[in-house]
Amino acid sequence: MKKLIYLLVGATVILSSCGGDNNNNNINEKAANGGVKYGGVFKMNETEDFKSLYPLNTTMAIEHRIANQVYEGLVKLDQEDLSILPSLAEKWEVNEDATSYTFHIRKGVMFHDNNCFEGGKGRELKASDFKYCFDRVAVSDPSNQMYWLFKDKVKGANEYHESINNKTPLEAGISGIQAIDDYTLQIDLNYSFAGFLNIVSHNACYVYPKEAVDEYGMEMRVNCVGTGPFRVKKIKESETVILDRNPSYWDTDEHGNELPYLDGIKFSFNKEKKAELLEFKKGNLDMVFRLPLEMISDVVGELEDAKKGGNRPYVMQVVPALSVFYLGFQHKLEPFDNMDVRKAFNYAIDRESIVTYTLQGEGRPGLHGFVPPFKGYDYENVKGYEFSAEKAKKHMAKAGFPNGNGFPEITLQINPGGGDRNVQIAEVVQKMLNENLGINIKIEQMQFAQHLENLETGKATFWRAGWIADYPDPENFLNQFYSKHVPEDISTKAYINSMRYQSLKFDSLFDIALREIDEAKRMELFRQADQVAIDEAAVMPIFYDENTRLIQVYVKNFPSNSMEYRDMTEVYFDYDEE
Repeated sequence: MKKLIYLLVGATVILSSCGGDNNNNNINEKAANGGVKYGGVFKMNETEDFKSLYPLNTTMAIEHRIANQVYEGLVKLDQEDLSILPSLAEKWEVNEDATSYTFHIRKGVMFHDNNCFEGGKGRELKASDFKYCFDRVAVSDPSNQMYWLFKDKVKGANEYHESINNKTPLEAGISGIQAIDDYTLQIDLNYSFAGFLNIVSHNACYVYPKEAVDEYGMEMRVNCVGTGPFRVKKIKESETVILDRNPSYWDTDEHGNELPYLDGIKFSFNKEKKAELLEFKKGNLDMVFRLPLEMISDVVGELEDAKKGGNRPYVMQVVPALSVFYLGFQHKLEPFDNMDVRKAFNYAIDRESIVTYTLQGEGRPGLHGFVPPFKGYDYENVKGYEFSAEKAKKHMAKAGFPNGNGFPEITLQINPGGGDRNVQIAEVVQKMLNENLGINIKIEQMQFAQHLENLETGKATFWRAGWIADYPDPENFLNQFYSKHVPEDISTKAYINSMRYQSLKFDSLFDIALREIDEAKRMELFRQADQVAIDEAAVMPIFYDENTRLIQVYVKNFPSNSMEYRDMTEVYFDYDEE
């Protein structure tokens, strides 16, 4: 089983389907230059509800998958290799020490038609719209969780943030962000930061009009006004989100075809992974992301059957993911304010066993650092925690709890997402900690919104979490350990460093890495900072994930990638190849 799954990594494999009539077969396809075709509604399912599609409050993967089709930023990521591509900025310049970035905005880009505009007609995008939106990144507001992106980095961001807090907002906003003219935006930084284009690719840097903020306020969570290839047509929360094609989209493909090709996208919200897979096999969905653990063997079996010939085929895509599944500790509360307790927990877990038996080989054991395997990053030279019951017991005794005596009963808080695997992994960890440390752990499951609220406000002491890259850079992972993100009061929300881990040694290395322009030196400094966080048992990495998805064979131009970054702009259907 494990061997078969790993053989699929990075591959595209034809599998046999259970058949069924595809609901898109009756669409009127329209051929275009270069062999592509227009038409069809792409149907996909999500197992968790979204809470907000507003760019500054989009923190869940599902939210990004929807918002990324509606909103755009200065740059975007290549869906295949995650490199930086032009988007609403057609080009840019960076000065020699990477402290100043100048972006040239495309002319003629229009916001979606919406009632927030006079007459309901969208207006042209200008550089001043980016200035407005980027100033809002530094605004202190419950609906903004993105200040950390600009904090300390962008010149004037801290000062503007403080002025908002003091109710004396600076009229000029963030001083380091200037609209030079209608189509030129300049961003100046406090220090050299070679990874800033990655920051600009983040959803917090999407652009939206001031008119939408004035019209909808907090309800921008469901009232989306962007420039993207699709527009929000209908939202029925917990049931469906329907996007339709933006007929005024600015971009064309290499053959001169207007984009996008699809008529629309439909998201459903069926919480059961088994039911989702069944709907896919019936032809009622065009893709499935993540397979139910108990059904992986069935899919692998279908791979074997497909070699002998079968019914209508579909495609399986598997790639190593830029994500880590981990368990978090609250460092400001007992018992996890004790490093020896945290180390004991880390040594007590057999990560290889979890991946092999619980995950059925889907993933890689978290035996290195917090940063998952990453191109150009020497993750293998970050030494993590191999399973050792003996070392676990020694650290527990050193912490004052020999054989678990006197250790308080604590709760492992989890959320119900990820199919059944969150529960299954929690139960295995619970058993391992009991067997190897002699302690009792309770498991409490709660909805994701409450789960986040508890860990961000310091109410949770031990919890399940995962970090999926917002952009492809080790800085995005290690930023979670930066002590500058830890508020003084434990009840004050900590959006990033929810563990409230603080280490002068880590901060010193991280600060130097942020300012390093040489890419090789930068990566090495991040590796050293990663090692410090692991040595101090900041968290418990359990495994590095894999992205596994099934797509119907007629789906074209939809490559998988390590972030599960989805750009539907050039996806199309070709039923002639079915």
